[in-house]
Amino acid sequence: MWMCAYVCGHVCVGVYVCVCACMCVCMPTVCSQSKLLPGSCDFESSTCGYTPDTHFMSWTLNTDGRFVAIDATSDEHQEAHQEGDVTAQRGEASGRGVLLSPVLDQEDWSCLRLVYQITGAGGLEVLLRSEGKGFDRPLWSSQTPSDSWVISSMDLPNTTEPNRVAIEGSAGEMLGSSVAIFEIHISPGYCLECNFEETHLCGYRNQWNTNVNWYIGGGLAQSVQSSLLNDNTYSNKPGHFMYVDSIYAKTFKEVAKLVSPMTTMPMSGCLGFQYQRGEKPSNRFSVYTRDQLGQYQELWNAGSENQTDWTTDPAEWIPVQVDLKAPYPVQVVFEVAFNSQRGGRVMVDDITFSSEFCSADTEPTFDPSIANCDFESGLCRYTQDNNGGSSWKRVSVKPNVFRNGDHTTGAGSFLLAHSRPGPGSRQGMPFSYVSRLVSPLLPGNMKYCLRVHYSLRGFSQTEQALVVYVQQQTSNKQEKVWTQRERSKGIWIANDITFQTTQPSKLLFVSICRSFWDCGSVALDDISLSLGDCELKAGLSLSVPGHCDFEAGLCGYTQDKRGDAGDWMWRRGSTPTSYTGPRGDHTTGLGYYVYMEASPMLPGQGVRLRSRAMRGSRYTQCLRFFYHMYGSGVGELRVHLARDGENVLLWQRMGEQSVAWLRAAVEYHSDYQHQIVFEATRGSSVRSDIAVDDIVFENGPCKENEIHVANGSSNEIE
Repeated sequence: MWMCAYVCGHVCVGVYVCVCACMCVCMPTVCSQSKLLPGSCDFESSTCGYTPDTHFMSWTLNTDGRFVAIDATSDEHQEAHQEGDVTAQRGEASGRGVLLSPVLDQEDWSCLRLVYQITGAGGLEVLLRSEGKGFDRPLWSSQTPSDSWVISSMDLPNTTEPNRVAIEGSAGEMLGSSVAIFEIHISPGYCLECNFEETHLCGYRNQWNTNVNWYIGGGLAQSVQSSLLNDNTYSNKPGHFMYVDSIYAKTFKEVAKLVSPMTTMPMSGCLGFQYQRGEKPSNRFSVYTRDQLGQYQELWNAGSENQTDWTTDPAEWIPVQVDLKAPYPVQVVFEVAFNSQRGGRVMVDDITFSSEFCSADTEPTFDPSIANCDFESGLCRYTQDNNGGSSWKRVSVKPNVFRNGDHTTGAGSFLLAHSRPGPGSRQGMPFSYVSRLVSPLLPGNMKYCLRVHYSLRGFSQTEQALVVYVQQQTSNKQEKVWTQRERSKGIWIANDITFQTTQPSKLLFVSICRSFWDCGSVALDDISLSLGDCELKAGLSLSVPGHCDFEAGLCGYTQDKRGDAGDWMWRRGSTPTSYTGPRGDHTTGLGYYVYMEASPMLPGQGVRLRSRAMRGSRYTQCLRFFYHMYGSGVGELRVHLARDGENVLLWQRMGEQSVAWLRAAVEYHSDYQHQIVFEATRGSSVRSDIAVDDIVFENGPCKENEIHVANGSSNEIE
């Protein structure tokens, strides 16, 4: 086996092939084989128990072995592409294949490492499929083409239920596109762990620098590196470690970075490693986390206090343990900065991770959901501080054609406040405000993402209509983190706010009224809090089968072209016809939804929207979605379960329902592969637009009740 002299973005595979993206010298080395778990495969002569999902295209084992592939030039792909609508009705994406692993029984965490290549317009996704459940849990996906083999790592959490890994490849429709898998390795432990004895180096890579880089030390190459120490794993020369040397440093602050794979699961615990810095170093050695936005957070650095007597035993490996809290994907970065060619050398070995914190005194990872509230059952953990202002009141509006209901269900509760000037404002004294809505206490030194849904009425000047402050617990110092600057047009609008606390703090929601002409009403609903930057949170979600908010397209939903008199339209904002359709989407108020445009259709004509093919399950499934049926001529919306050419009616609504988005919850059961079909039918007039948004499928019974609406014009505020 051969290995790159330093770590590139790719890996060495085969007997003599080194497929690094940058310059590197391959040299012989000795590799130990770690224990591989069931589900591992090198595709040397077979697929190791991996089987194709027969509802999709088959993966092809290369005639010479060593990889499986799907490509857009195969006869099967061409036939599927030519079938057109028939393929769409079966729910098969062109050139799409699913490869299923043998059953995995994982009582402890394990790490799946995938060596793959994507060419052209291909895509690859890895999911975890639990036995008996209808929907897969996404772990990782990529659509980035490469000209060589690439390695990716993903953690498989421990579970009491048997499951399989589902690998879904799509070659796309561009000729010459393909997806290939070279090796699948599943090993015990976390993907962050590494002793650097394997050729893949656990997915760790060197961030290329012209002058200083991380190299592989030890092994049979030790004779070339006679000044280096033995590795920590075996304390002998055949073992391996990573090192960086200042000998090639040429400029001030030359930096070398050794970067772990990106975590794919929330992880909290103790990160451990061994390091050596040699005698009297002139360098800075630090360990950071880096999130998907490229933001760094220091975990640890090696100061002089860590090794004060450099002459006692410079060959000693020093153990380090540091707490790591990663509720969202991060990489661990080992960084060394040199100021000159005399900066010394740093070595790293035996990186470990434990789910237990290093110190029993470490505070557990904060659960930000304590600040979530939909106000359906009260104020949750929020309180009010009147301090001379009026109060937020919890109200509900029954669904009707005159006024929007709440954001959560369309018929639930939300907070409403009417700001008005106080007696002092007429005498030139300070303005009046609605009482402050106060969140539960949030820990300090953390970054948060707050999402709040709001709706405004009145307010000729909106700058103070709704303001969010962060108030420190000890000093009561307040910092404004957001203020509303645009009108909401009477619809629910979602706003994401990123803020950071240095001390334990609380959030304050305040509506301010400076004069009689500026006053109005403000409504709040569905407040949610998560850790990290809002931009980071937006990039976290993978494409979940059956889950669609239509923000990035139709999510794999397809339309029946045969027999449909029109189309489901993808749109943002209001529909073209007045007095029908929504004024904005349900997700954010400013995003996208799908709707039936009734104008070009005749009464009784309909359009159908089909989900992708979904597996059967022995369990009850829950379908949740939001629908909008407003207009004097609204027809009918039905939901069907389509299987083997038959349609089973699951749910229906007829006639005008409300000016608000309403939530539907539908339970169903199917043992066999099926599709869910949304069918909208035009009513008596062009004011018959019907819209759908935020479709979610879940395993198990629905946790909420269905919203039933009686036709009428009630405008009751409870």
